[in-house]
Amino acid sequence: MKRLLCISLVACLVTTLTGCGNIFFRGALPGVSSSVSGAVSVVQLSAVNGENGTTVQITLVTFLQGGTSSTIGFCGDRRSQFPMQQTVRAEFNPGQTCASIVSVVIV
Repeated sequence: MKRLLCISLVACLVTTLTGCGNIFFRGALPGVSSSVSGAVSVVQLSAVNGENGTTVQITLVTFLQGGTSSTIGFCGDRRSQFPMQQTVRAEFNPGQTCASIVSVVIV
């Protein structure tokens, strides 16, 4: 039941974020990378409950582009890769708990 709720929540989040136009998905299969770009407005280190009750450290990053915002949770402490008020393009692999970074480029 908890897993179904998590999957439903992620699906809702993906649907909402893709409507904003900031996130681009190259496919719907696991392991297929996605990207987001925009000015970094908020970077926050947090922790969430992962699989089997483990605690997972995530970095929440909010990107602003064209009057819309998108927030992505990246696995681990990635604060140094997202300088505030800089335009950044991040490519990542979405996950159940957090997204794994493939590359980050300051534009």
